[in-house]
Amino acid sequence: MPALVIDGDSRIAIANPGAERLLGRGIAGRHFLTILRQPAVVDAVQDALRLGGRREAMFTTAEASRETTFRVTVATVAFSGGQGVVVAFEDMTPLQEVDQIRRDFVANVSHELRTPLTAMIGFIETLKGAARDDAPARERFLTIMEREAARMNRLVQDLLSLSRVEAEERVRPTERVEIGRVALMALATLRPMAAAQGARVETDGLDTGATVRGDPDQLAQVFTNLIENALKYGRRGGVVRITLEERAHEPMLLGPAVVVAVADDGDGIDPVHISRLTERFYRVDSHRSREMGGTGLGLAIVKHIVNRHRGRLRITSEPGEGSRFEVQIPAAPRV
Repeated sequence: MPALVIDGDSRIAIANPGAERLLGRGIAGRHFLTILRQPAVVDAVQDALRLGGRREAMFTTAEASRETTFRVTVATVAFSGGQGVVVAFEDMTPLQEVDQIRRDFVANVSHELRTPLTAMIGFIETLKGAARDDAPARERFLTIMEREAARMNRLVQDLLSLSRVEAEERVRPTERVEIGRVALMALATLRPMAAAQGARVETDGLDTGATVRGDPDQLAQVFTNLIENALKYGRRGGVVRITLEERAHEPMLLGPAVVVAVADDGDGIDPVHISRLTERFYRVDSHRSREMGGTGLGLAIVKHIVNRHRGRLRITSEPGEGSRFEVQIPAAPRV
């Protein structure tokens, strides 16, 4: 923690290495006004030197386009027969970033809920008024309301899933799971969707018996989300490939791994978006995602589940070349 001692003559008597990194080298002996130039900090030091006691202020600095915020505590100390102050700098940036993430999350959830709620309120008012006795309009509005209610329900379910996954993320699963079988079960539930999209699903290696230490329900959710995305955003009437590979050594995991990949032959994703795909509510095409019933949370859930399994999620894609989502999980020893 950066810290200074300022003597009764308002000069810096001691500066620890952290303070020199923050404020510059060779600051000992200089008047504090030439170093601590931010008014709130200057006032706190002057008040403490003159009146004694303890003061607090905020100090900000910018390095490499990143703003860092410190809480500055100024406290009176006896010094060389007189009175001086200790000035300590506590980095508050991580806490502020967490607060910003929380504010963004609340804003995003509010935005996602506001649109369907506004639509439903409008339709309810219409049904109570002008469309009360209009059977065709009533049927049409009720169909839209059902769709919007289902969208809100999906959002709430995904928020609950994300909350549970985050709560368990530090607890590594211990159950032996045949991961290929889990992927096949997830695929079975999505066969009707594949048929509706006219998509052909090809599998390879899912019956090898490869095992991992995992939570079968969460792994099923991973493959359900990935296969569903491939069917939604892949080419209509195209091919979705689900493959399993056992690797004796996966560099990212520093050991043997089981790798399950879900690939489509759709429009692909511009590389500029790939690093942000697992952020909550991040969408490459917001309108298309909402039209298809997406909540913007599916890949965030996948990322947290894979992290819980001490694995890695690797995404590769090029515009016009389709997308590939690769889940790498440490292999369990064969029995």
